[in-house]
Amino acid sequence: MNSPTPSRWGVPWQVAALSDCAMKTILSTRAAPEAIGPYSQAIRADRWVFLSGQIPLDPATGQLVSGDVSAQTERVLQNLSAVLAAANCDPSDVVRTTIYLVDLAHFAAVNDVYGRHFKAPHPARSTVQVAALPRGAQVEIDAVAFIGRTVRARGAGAKPR
Repeated sequence: MNSPTPSRWGVPWQVAALSDCAMKTILSTRAAPEAIGPYSQAIRADRWVFLSGQIPLDPATGQLVSGDVSAQTERVLQNLSAVLAAANCDPSDVVRTTIYLVDLAHFAAVNDVYGRHFKAPHPARSTVQVAALPRGAQVEIDAVAFIGRTVRARGAGAKPR
């Protein structure tokens, strides 16, 4: 009896074909605002979760929350946390964020709220000023999460802890 021809990974082609195909899952939750356009709240592709930008919409009403940029940032991060939970993740799984601000003068206030939600090791991050955001929001944040183990490198040639 002939065994199946092995793939370059040393397993039968049928198994290799299945294991090489990353699953793509559309994620959504009612605990965060519904998408206000033709996009998903998040997509999980294998062990990666790509979260669409969140603005400070109240998920119950779909309306922009009232208050200053700190209150808006708090709502944005609550929305992101809800979408992360739908992926069985939490903020500690986030590896990258981008913050969009209509006024960089708000950087310190946003940073203060952000620091309460993301603990060390902090995700990589960019912050950019934009001309405007949907619905008159002052802040929007998107994120990428990785479902896996966190290892802190200590420089070139560092070994996992």
